[in-house]
Amino acid sequence: MKIADKNISAEKMVREALDKAKKYSGYNIFTFLNEENAIKKAREIDEKIARGEEVGRLAGVPYALKDNFLSPDGQTTASAHILEGFVSPVTATAVKKLEDEGAIMIGRTNMDAFAHGSSTENSYYGPTSNAHDCERVAGGSSGGSAVAVALGIVEFATGTDTGGSIRQPASFNGVYGLKPTYGTISRYGVVAMASSTDCIGFFTKTPDDMDLLMEVTSGQDPKDMTTLPDYYNNTKGMPTEGAKIGVIKDFDNNSVHPGIRKALAQKVELLKSKGHEIVELTMPVLKYALAAYYIIVPAEIASNLSRYDGVRYGFRAKGSEDLDALYKNTRSEGFMPENKRRIMIGNFVLSSGFYDAYFLKAAKARTLIVQEYEKAFERCDYILSPVTPNPAFKLGEKTDDPVDMYLGDIMTVPLNLAGIPGLTVPAGKTESGLAIGLQLVGPRRSDKNLIRFSKELQDE
Repeated sequence: MKIADKNISAEKMVREALDKAKKYSGYNIFTFLNEENAIKKAREIDEKIARGEEVGRLAGVPYALKDNFLSPDGQTTASAHILEGFVSPVTATAVKKLEDEGAIMIGRTNMDAFAHGSSTENSYYGPTSNAHDCERVAGGSSGGSAVAVALGIVEFATGTDTGGSIRQPASFNGVYGLKPTYGTISRYGVVAMASSTDCIGFFTKTPDDMDLLMEVTSGQDPKDMTTLPDYYNNTKGMPTEGAKIGVIKDFDNNSVHPGIRKALAQKVELLKSKGHEIVELTMPVLKYALAAYYIIVPAEIASNLSRYDGVRYGFRAKGSEDLDALYKNTRSEGFMPENKRRIMIGNFVLSSGFYDAYFLKAAKARTLIVQEYEKAFERCDYILSPVTPNPAFKLGEKTDDPVDMYLGDIMTVPLNLAGIPGLTVPAGKTESGLAIGLQLVGPRRSDKNLIRFSKELQDE
């Protein structure tokens, strides 16, 4: 990662990033470009360097901010109509930590509205195109961030991962994407989707850049009671030699794209050649993960989205006769169809007479999934699997079939339910040129070792 110094101007790096953002405007990556403030901050860093003052570890590094992170720079809309016009009075903890080290936000990236989706087609601002094929999806919900890094506009971008929203777009665009252990990075100042599965993470081009970003942003935050003490910077790295790598037999079937199965087989052989042991795993409980996820998460979504009513901030529907009409009209006009679908599912599974039949059973299934991973990690150090059954699909291909869209999350959602870390590692391309990523998974709080070990998947 290039850091501003006497030889590299922060202002030059920022201007180059902004120029690239404009060059690739057709991909619909950004909802807002932070030109004036970004250049101003870059000049301040250059002046500090000229005076011989200390600057941060990310001095002058341009980055892109997913549009659900609160910051006074631009409107925070979460790419939703109902938050249009909202300028945050606070700054997310993760953003503050990055900018305290000198990182400069050049723009806000497009996403599925409120992070509900797997393609960035559910955005109020329209879909983002894949970095390698403009007719295909970027993945979601953090599609804009993934494409911004894949096209080289920025050195890194922020993302949120509730069920695969970092790892899947990272795979679709051929970059690294990390979902940390739940609670590693503060969620304070990030628009909530599902509070028990939301994780803050990043997109980068290299594992070393990911490691640096984790060092900067991890740690306990009094503003977020779910954050963990800073284990990341206190982790003693495990040796990378002779590791045991689990491969999940349940995921090796004809429903997985041949190009992805081939990439997985090649990486398995590469690991063997480097002296690592491959352990075959059977994890039958994971087949319940998708059903459990799409009960638990919509229930939390329904609760979190109840605060958006047009009274305090954001969009307000006009012409409402009374308070009930204001709520109804604002939410009807302000939410995207996928937002409404999840609110309705969530309220249904929490309703009297259905809570025990659905939500309680899903919670019990979640416990079994946690236990399944604990048993697996008694046999291996890491698990390697596909991220998704297929590479990026065509724009519009699944918009009319939400269930088919949900099925693409089958390999990512178990990690969020279990609270364990997962890292998407680029693994080449299909014969048709579509990017492929594989998912490296570790036990809780193994994030640093996971990033370090990912280098073993690189061809020498």
